[in-house]
Amino acid sequence: MTKFSDLGLSAPLLKVLPELNIEQPTKIQQQAIPILLQEKSRDFLGLAQTGTGKTAAFGLPLLEAVDADLKQTQALVLAPTRELGQQIAQQIQAFSKYMKGLRVQVVYGGASIVPQMKALKNTPHIIIATPGRLLDLIKRKSIDLSGIEHVVFDEADEMLNMGFRDDIDDILSYTEGEKSTWLFSATMAPEIKTIVKKYMNNPAEVKIDTSNVVNQNIEHKYFIAKSRDKVEIMKRIIELEPDMRGIVFCRTKRETQELAQQLQNKGLPVDAIHGDL
Repeated sequence: MTKFSDLGLSAPLLKVLPELNIEQPTKIQQQAIPILLQEKSRDFLGLAQTGTGKTAAFGLPLLEAVDADLKQTQALVLAPTRELGQQIAQQIQAFSKYMKGLRVQVVYGGASIVPQMKALKNTPHIIIATPGRLLDLIKRKSIDLSGIEHVVFDEADEMLNMGFRDDIDDILSYTEGEKSTWLFSATMAPEIKTIVKKYMNNPAEVKIDTSNVVNQNIEHKYFIAKSRDKVEIMKRIIELEPDMRGIVFCRTKRETQELAQQLQNKGLPVDAIHGDL
């Protein structure tokens, strides 16, 4: 049975992982971490489903590659959404608990740019960013990518699905000199192949269970209803299944908030999650 101590990680990281209840490396971590540690300058392609531990697979080697004594931004992680960007930043910050002086900063759209510009003046070693906000900060000369040694694309297929192809081209044009590109994706879509061919040189490749579908035993049901009856139908479903946990998706933040309030008014344990956090 493979352990994190078998993968070549340093003492500070091996110390923090049990504190985070991370005991056993996943398949993508077992295969990716040794390659990224031993061949830091080599491009890398990791294909694995969402939820397989990709953040640690690239985050731990990335922390090993950064020099905390060097005052420059050395690594850039691109994520398609601010929620994923925040999640990545939280995990990498947690991993770096015992790495003295290492600075991590996340920047994303949908929030005031001024505090992010101020935070970047501290020259973080690792920046996690959404493409649109990163380009905005570059154009405002609030961020310097000339010293970047590692660029990581997380959920690259989702990034392309959301229309960030041109942004990716623009961002990479600002990273100068030799750098390694680590790309993680759930699928090997044609657009991913194009990026690999254009920006990567003989990448090491790890492919984990990409043909498997997560949660295969899902049963799909639907109800056709008039709009005015939806709330009452959901109320009855929830009451009939008191142990059920579920997510209801709405089109807009307003609809999300209104539906949650309507169900709360009926005494149901419901809350809203939307872009205003």
